[in-house]
Amino acid sequence: MNTLEQLTTSQKHIYYAELAKLCTENRTNLFAKVIEQRTKQMTIVIENIYQSHNASAVLRTADCVGLQDVYVIENDNKYEVNPDVALGSSKWIDLHRYNKEANNTKQCLDKLKADGYKIVATLPSEKNVWLDDIDIHDKLAVVFGNELKGLSDIAIEEADIYMKIPMYGFTESFNISVSAAITMYQLTDRLRKSDVKWQMTEDEKINTLIKWAKQTIKYPDKVEQEILARIGITQ
Repeated sequence: MNTLEQLTTSQKHIYYAELAKLCTENRTNLFAKVIEQRTKQMTIVIENIYQSHNASAVLRTADCVGLQDVYVIENDNKYEVNPDVALGSSKWIDLHRYNKEANNTKQCLDKLKADGYKIVATLPSEKNVWLDDIDIHDKLAVVFGNELKGLSDIAIEEADIYMKIPMYGFTESFNISVSAAITMYQLTDRLRKSDVKWQMTEDEKINTLIKWAKQTIKYPDKVEQEILARIGITQ
């Protein structure tokens, strides 16, 4: 169990207030503005992407549209963040990596299902649901496959919904990062215009604010110990 999990919500607010004193006012004001636009109602899963710039572009878009979580499944291909493409976005989102099991895809999707997400597989089949018709009242985890083979059989079998994006040209599919960007922007835009309670919970918000502040300051682990001791919170 990490330190954050041992604290009550009120203790977390006290802790964050102390961390915020070590950040600039402009930075903490930005944190306060951005956190209100973050959501866990929807998340993106990228499976076995082998071109790092595509996966990194997905992270950047996720941050820009307000998604807090991105799941990366590394079955055959290890993902390395491309800093020139991601532009620091991996600091501000929660990147969940699945790369330690024989079947990383199933482990990841089982976890998401346990957390209440419906798994949406992106496929071009004629029988699939159009992106515009996806029900945003459900928690959604949209899964994108790799650049050459698409989604694995396991990802397809585990899916609750099969989705397709409208296309009007000769080419059969969008680039993975483009498909993900279209999907993220369209669904989050609909969420914000809906009656769905898409914002994060208060506990999720304060957990994220603490993470962001610790990303900003020097020697965060040492500072954490000093703050916790000063405000009388024992681990």
